[in-house]
Amino acid sequence: MHELELQGFEVKRQLSLPIRYKDLEIEDAYRIDLLVENSLIIEVKTVESLLPIHSAQLLTYLRMSKKHLGLLINFHTVRLIDGIKRQVHNFPE
Repeated sequence: MHELELQGFEVKRQLSLPIRYKDLEIEDAYRIDLLVENSLIIEVKTVESLLPIHSAQLLTYLRMSKKHLGLLINFHTVRLIDGIKRQVHNFPE
């Protein structure tokens, strides 16, 4: 987050993402790790390897927030570039 802010980006950390279903609303159902420029969701992990459940988590965040682009970043790698996965969600028109 600090590095992104130093580069001039607006970054929000641990942003609450509510669930709304009919007349039920749970305000703090999910937490987005980082939201950059109100358009890019970054989900940070420190795991042996990224698993399908991590992609599913990011996809859920993208759908629920109506955002299109997300990054999974796993810091448990020798080279950081090997721990980055880009995910795009296109909404039906």
